[in-house]
Amino acid sequence: MWRYFGRKLLIYLLTLFAAVTVNWMIPRFMPGDPVQSRLARASLQSPEASAAMEEYYRSVFGLDLPVWQQYLNFWGGLLRGDLGISMWLFPQPVTGILAGAVPYSLALLVPAILLSWYAGNKLGALAARGRWLDNTVLPVGYLLTAMPYMWLALLLAWSLGIVADLFPVAGAYGFGLQPSWTWTFAASLLAHWFLPFLSLFLVALGGWAIGMRNLIIYELESDYANYLESLGAPRRLVRRYAFRNAMLPQLTGLAVQLGTIVAGSLLTEIVFAYPGIGYLILQAIRNQDFFLLQGAFLFIVIGVLIANFVVDLVYVLVDPRVRVQMQGGAA
Repeated sequence: MWRYFGRKLLIYLLTLFAAVTVNWMIPRFMPGDPVQSRLARASLQSPEASAAMEEYYRSVFGLDLPVWQQYLNFWGGLLRGDLGISMWLFPQPVTGILAGAVPYSLALLVPAILLSWYAGNKLGALAARGRWLDNTVLPVGYLLTAMPYMWLALLLAWSLGIVADLFPVAGAYGFGLQPSWTWTFAASLLAHWFLPFLSLFLVALGGWAIGMRNLIIYELESDYANYLESLGAPRRLVRRYAFRNAMLPQLTGLAVQLGTIVAGSLLTEIVFAYPGIGYLILQAIRNQDFFLLQGAFLFIVIGVLIANFVVDLVYVLVDPRVRVQMQGGAA
């Protein structure tokens, strides 16, 4: 067992190293010079002042060093928990900016992932039992899963936010409020959260429902199901075994879809101006903020890898065949 987990952990560490390296390279291949952009916004008239400020910024951000040394300094700072200073919100540290945005992104992702996975599997299992529900769930599921996250977010913002005027369409809370432990602030927070959450939830829900419905039908037509029915096993027992076997591919699919729903959350946050990681990425690209962009991508990479590792652990617990293989490998 420990050999299995050690091998998995090694694979994830190598993946993390490669992803972080690519993450460091991406901003540096972007066109433009962030220091020159800051100088242009400053509108300095004196060439001497412009040269002095350019030298100062390159020194502060470490851009006056060779590329290989910048890469080593990046890893050194990363191991110390230092992601650098933001160019966009200078002189705020990137870690502090991310700490303010991460809770908003997690508040969207965690409920959307878990609730859509649970509800989609339940709907798919029910659809596989009855023709009427199947004829309803299947076309609706295909419609939802074919919708791009951004398009559905725009549709919800227009219909429920602008036309119906039921929910706000921008920000994380009311513009006249300050974060506090009050019912007024909590109600505003929930109202601003609902539409971004709903757009992520609906798109993912359709895919899970279709997948579970197809898997249940396949399991009910398999040899073991026919054998159990020929022995006189109750239909409920056969469906229970079919549901348990169909859940295993859905667990694997959960790990695969994590990357997709994270990308969808970035687009959704941009549509609703929700102050999460997606909003920070947009601002970092606009302002050529290398360090903020690196930090935001790093959070996404680490989050997806950790979630996949957790899914691997859960898969070992729910699938006895994996445990048998692990014991055989250890022997």
